[in-house]
Amino acid sequence: MRHALILAGGSGTRLWPFSTAGLPKQLVPLLHGRSLLDIAVERATSVVPAAQVWLGAGEQLRAAVSQVEGLRSDRLIVEPSGRDTLPAVTLGCAVIAAQDPEAVVAVLTADHLIEPLSSFAATLAAAFSLAEAREDALVTFGVVPDGAATGFGYLELGDSLAGGGQVVTSFREKPTPAVAAGFLAAGPQRYLWNSGMFVWQAGALLRAVDTFVPQAGGLLRELGRVYGTPAWDDLARDAWPTLPRLSIDYGVMEPASISPDFTVAALPLQAAWLDVGSWPAYGQALLADADGNRVGAARAVLHGSRDNVVASSDPDHLVTLVGCEGLVVVHTPAATLVMPAAEAQRVKELHARVASLAPELA
Repeated sequence: MRHALILAGGSGTRLWPFSTAGLPKQLVPLLHGRSLLDIAVERATSVVPAAQVWLGAGEQLRAAVSQVEGLRSDRLIVEPSGRDTLPAVTLGCAVIAAQDPEAVVAVLTADHLIEPLSSFAATLAAAFSLAEAREDALVTFGVVPDGAATGFGYLELGDSLAGGGQVVTSFREKPTPAVAAGFLAAGPQRYLWNSGMFVWQAGALLRAVDTFVPQAGGLLRELGRVYGTPAWDDLARDAWPTLPRLSIDYGVMEPASISPDFTVAALPLQAAWLDVGSWPAYGQALLADADGNRVGAARAVLHGSRDNVVASSDPDHLVTLVGCEGLVVVHTPAATLVMPAAEAQRVKELHARVASLAPELA
């Protein structure tokens, strides 16, 4: 059967102060009272039956994610602690495979906006078909670049595949502006943005982990087998911390792309895709007014101001700007952030300072 595994981890520090350790960005009602996770679950359940939609999250978020509408309580897979995406993805696939050995799993993100849904569904169906037809296939979605972005990784593409898509010959890390410009000029037949979403047979992913991260494969299989049983507690407490901290790209996808035993394939995502990973990106999800301002606040007055992003989580608080241009202004009852939009990537640095000086606000 076809399954979807939504990863709801990640700290979202670049969306501070909305996003905090206790309520990271995917759980914050950023868009008209709805969270990115709400939207992700709705997106998944429109393609895969609710009984086959799973959610992976850390222990600290168990209570929060349990309240997500449309998610069955017995489809929550909780990691004891965060150890990057390889343990999270592999545990999820191992749990699913323990119940359905023939499972084909789409690994989806909880912090992206993808529209229209019909286009996403068509690409996902094609990826499922490709993974079902090839036991060696590890399928990923690529996003057609609309600029020379330096904040995303890239997929380098090679030959076309009979079942659709192209072979991924290499994974390219976040490039310099000059290299990104070269990728863009080469066109989407050569380079796509790496979306961080995948489709594969659960068994294929587990074999790949056995092959490329042998010290983790057997343990993660066992953790998946005993998940939800009394044996889980001891194994999770004693063995989980011994797992390596690895991303799924670095641990599996990159070595698989040069292995004769696996085929890493990319399908272009035929939909508009937005990684809501920074305040300017959040602004792109909002409608702009006549002056280019993007406002996600219940009460705001902007006078003689243009190209600003304004957000507030307090419906009674009035945010005002006069003569401002290119700023990000974010208000919560606990903290206020003001910065030039061009400095948005530095919020992560700021968050680290906040965490050391006022950890209760981080």
